[in-house]
Amino acid sequence: MYSIETEFFTSNTLVDLTICDGFYPDGRLPPAGGVFFPALKRLSLFSVAFADCAMYDDLVLGCPVLEELFLHYPDDNNPPAWTGDVSSSSIERLTIIHHYPDYREAYEFVSFATPSLLYLDYSGYVADQYDVDFDSLVEARLDIRPWEAFTDEHDDRSDNDDDDDSDCEYDADSFSSWDVTGLVTRISNIKTLHLSSDSLEVFHFYCKSMPVFHNLLTLSFESDKEKGWQVVPLLLNSSPNLETLVIKGLVHKVTNRCGDACICIPKKKKKEEGVPCCLSTCQVKMLTVSGYLGTCRERKQISHFLANLKCLETVKVGVEVDNQRENHVHNRYMGIINALIKLPRVSPNCQIQFF
Repeated sequence: MYSIETEFFTSNTLVDLTICDGFYPDGRLPPAGGVFFPALKRLSLFSVAFADCAMYDDLVLGCPVLEELFLHYPDDNNPPAWTGDVSSSSIERLTIIHHYPDYREAYEFVSFATPSLLYLDYSGYVADQYDVDFDSLVEARLDIRPWEAFTDEHDDRSDNDDDDDSDCEYDADSFSSWDVTGLVTRISNIKTLHLSSDSLEVFHFYCKSMPVFHNLLTLSFESDKEKGWQVVPLLLNSSPNLETLVIKGLVHKVTNRCGDACICIPKKKKKEEGVPCCLSTCQVKMLTVSGYLGTCRERKQISHFLANLKCLETVKVGVEVDNQRENHVHNRYMGIINALIKLPRVSPNCQIQFF
């Protein structure tokens, strides 16, 4: 811990301040409840451990024109200063990276009183409850992690499992009281949403009701072979004006809850008679897929998108070939491209590009 005399911890001209590692003022921040940095626009705190959490609150309140706040607390030995609360009427960009599972109390009640916020990048664990003010929010990047891995056997399915789905209903009471409904509801007016693979499962298990994202134009999410796409059909159906869909990786955990957004389960199980595919009602014009390796399963998934997204105009595919031999790499790359170009498309205007 490093001590700074409080009489020096103030400036009338400073606009950008970064504090790293252990820090505490020698006494209370002066003046009590007053302004320390009247001109400060950007404040970054990296692993800062104040003497107590009240000092963090005082510091933020002492920056009346703050526009950007960056809080980074990795899982280390320093007890974090963040209390689960951000209160500022001026902040427009907020980044929180809080990977500190031993500090459970910070997630009992997460509150963001940020009416001017335009951009949110939030990485942390799921909270018991959220109370947020995001009236101006335009873009959100969420990496919300569960406290423990999801092992619900009802969501585990193999590609050839034809058992009846009737006994596979999700029982919300079997999980804890963690609830992201308040957070999801208050971001429903945004235009751009990025979700990690963990966030997809947290939305599925801990969101009691999905709002309609009337203004959402761009949705991007990451895939992981250990995480499912259970919430993807619901997200697509809840985004009537979605124009751009961005997916980082197509391989994900096979479950019985992905519905007709993917090719996890046999076609005869994917939709009831008379119920349209969630993809066929999408207004998506651009689809971007990165990390494409050209496996059979990935090709089937791309084919599923092309066969159901009726408004597609552009498909961008980032092909990756992992091989050291130059000739083999070229042949493999061309083989993947040629296979994709030959896939049928329901949209007559659809063009496939590669990057």
